[in-house]
Amino acid sequence: MIKSMTGYGTAVKDNGKVKYSVEIKSLNSKFLELNLRLPKAVSDKELTLRTECSKLIERGKVNLYVNVEYTDQTAKASTINADLLKKYYTQLQQIAFELGDKQVSLFQMALNMPEVIANNDGEVDEEESKLLLEAFYAAVEQFNIFRADEGAVLSQDLTSRVELILSYLAEVEAVEMDRIPLIRERINHYLEESVGKENVDKNRFEQELIYYIDKLDITEEKVRLRSHCSYFQKALTASDSNGKKLGFISQEMGREINTLGSKANHAGIQQIVVKMKEELEKIKEQLLNVL
Repeated sequence: MIKSMTGYGTAVKDNGKVKYSVEIKSLNSKFLELNLRLPKAVSDKELTLRTECSKLIERGKVNLYVNVEYTDQTAKASTINADLLKKYYTQLQQIAFELGDKQVSLFQMALNMPEVIANNDGEVDEEESKLLLEAFYAAVEQFNIFRADEGAVLSQDLTSRVELILSYLAEVEAVEMDRIPLIRERINHYLEESVGKENVDKNRFEQELIYYIDKLDITEEKVRLRSHCSYFQKALTASDSNGKKLGFISQEMGREINTLGSKANHAGIQQIVVKMKEELEKIKEQLLNVL
């Protein structure tokens, strides 16, 4: 069954110490366009998440948001290297005494010296990493369910439009036999007016008429169009979702419909062909959002 490229999924995982919230949104795109917004604490997992998105999401303009909350707010608090701070402070005091400068805030300067304050937002441990991936996979699962549900709606719409094209094709078949008498009458009338009725070579006229009618025969186009429509419907219900394949088939459908119109030589058929083209354009618009 087909899937939509539009999707949404969210999941939350909490182990009592840390809670990860993952949200995934996507819109249609010819390729996979990933935009990841991760907190600094899990920035080292970006490559892993990108790799998994490439495998599980395939195509679309995707936004992935990760939020982390710690139950113990001090768990990731910055720490101060007290020994290093004291050393810097003592050195600054000595230099200030030698220079006779008593106005400088030595303590603030010492705090700003390298490696005095260490941020505890580096790599997460194995337990937290596992929890993050659990939240990610759960969000992807919801995301794909959303895509499948949207795809089912798209499939119904596409099926109805293909069936409508087939019904128009049946209308063409119902009126196409009216063309031959009209063509014969029109050509005969033209010849009689041009060279006179008595000067028309009936044998030659019949030969030319047969040749002309053969050029306007639309049997092959009807067969191919019906075949393409059948193939399109089978592709819709296939196990894999392949919007590109459906796009190629719709192009072939369009080629046959255009040829029908150019060979019709019949106002009624050309009007029906216009309706076919309208439905095909709607199909192509819908296919832009099929995975």
